[in-house]
Parts: sequence; structure tokens; C-alpha cells
Amino acid sequence: MQRQNFDNKAYKEYVHNIMPRTNHLKTLIMAFVVGGIICIIGQIIHDVIRALFPYLERDAVNSYVTLIMIFLGSFLTAIGVYDDIGKFAGAGSIVPITGFANSVTSPAIEYKSEGVIYGIESKMFVVAGPIIVTGIVCSVIVGIIYLIIGG
Repeated sequence: MQRQNFDNKAYKEYVHNIMPRTNHLKTLIMAFVVGGIICIIGQIIHDVIRALFPYLERDAVNSYVTLIMIFLGSFLTAIGVYDDIGKFAGAGSIVPITGFANSVTSPAIEYKSEGVIYGIESKMFVVAGPIIVTGIVCSVIVGIIYLIIGG
């Protein structure tokens, strides 16, 4: 096979020609609808917990909802359903907490054949790890700023 040399303009044209077309309006609407449905499911879980356990404090109910949503995201990823949701909804499936659970569970499942240490444990945070680190670094910076300004 002969290698083709592309200049920048020719390469952009080549990519433009082979790139699949996207209906941006449809993608935006589906992301909004599916993300909203995920949030509605979370609200329903919250309301059911509040109704069944009225003595629980608000923070406890919120913690239980978070745990249940993470479980659902991981479970749906494990049985292969969350990937279909992601193909259908795009960014609407990755923004809520279930998307974070998916980003941790997917690499763990993908690399489980390499064993517990080298597969699951080392690859689990390949996607989510940089997000966690960025969140921690930003929170430290905000904390230092808050300390300096005397809050």
C-alpha cells in the first residue's frame, strides 16, 4: 500500500469527506431529554426514600440517592445497556452521576481479563482519574484563595 502525503488543506478535506454527518439539533435534543430523564429518575428515587423513611435527614437521603444512582449506572454498564443509552443520548448520558459511574466501570470491565491488579485496579480510573485529579486541584486552589481573602 502506498503512503499518501497530505498537506494541511488536503488532510482537512479528506477528514471532512469521510467524517460521518451529525444532525446537531437532534443530538442536542436527545442529550437534553435523556439527561433530563436520568435526573427525573434520581428525583423519583429521592421522593420514594423520603416517603418510606421520613425520619431520615436531608443529607442522608441525598447520600442514598447518590449511591443508588451510582449503582444503577454501574449495573447498566455491566450488562451493556448504558453504552446503548450513550450512543442514543450522547452527552446527555455522561453529565449526570450515572455517567461518572459508567466512566469508572467501563475500563474495569474491559480490562478484567488482565487480572485484578493489572487489569481492574490499574485501569479503573483511566477515564475518571484525570477528572478526579482536576477536581481536587481546583478545590485546593479555591480553598487557598478563600483562606487568603479571609472567608
